[in-house]
Amino acid sequence: MWPWIIDVQRDIYLAFGEHIKAFASGSGWGAFLAFLPMSIAFGAVHAMTPGHSKSILATYLAGSSLSMVRGLLVSLALSFTHVAMSVVIAMFSLPLVSIMFGGTGAGSSPILESVSRGLLGVIGIWMLWSALFRGPHGDQQGIVVGLSAGLIPCPLTLFVMTFAISRGVPEAGIMFAIVMMIGVALTLSSVALAAVFFRQQMVHLFETRPKLISRLTKGLQAASGAVLVLVAVHELWWR
Repeated sequence: MWPWIIDVQRDIYLAFGEHIKAFASGSGWGAFLAFLPMSIAFGAVHAMTPGHSKSILATYLAGSSLSMVRGLLVSLALSFTHVAMSVVIAMFSLPLVSIMFGGTGAGSSPILESVSRGLLGVIGIWMLWSALFRGPHGDQQGIVVGLSAGLIPCPLTLFVMTFAISRGVPEAGIMFAIVMMIGVALTLSSVALAAVFFRQQMVHLFETRPKLISRLTKGLQAASGAVLVLVAVHELWWR
């Protein structure tokens, strides 16, 4: 399945490159806007590939007390930050790109990865402490998780933005990023809904035993917090 996803992703990306070149050559908005909806499919397929903090999103929501709607908000926050960071970095010129990516190429960004994982580690510690000494965590924490996990920029959006800027049409890259974010959000929202549904079904199985539900909820929260801490430690010290 992965080879197929990678092939589709490459084909869409190459097609967008051609449309950006045509737009930069003066073909006008018509042809570009007609092809632009394909970036929704591009974003959805791209988000299926490894990365994009899907496991972190699912782990957090499985151990939270958030509703379906709140879970969707977390996934939207993650999607927005993930794509927007690429637009911001590209618009702030190549020197900033070099600094943020540490000279390791467009596939990684050590500084932002460290900040992202560090924040998630702090949230994981809070979840562990909350599970042991407090009640379930609040809704606002979920948004923070989404924003923190999305700090790592989307490399493909960065490629498209850089290509568009080099052709003198940054507006084309921004339009692509905005529409692509819809596709990314569709995939991540599906992950979020599945995680919340799983947790709700687990709770429903034991709804006649409130004490067991309380223990199950705290257990899931503690497990989610432990996973976030382990991910942060692994990424920051053994990467």
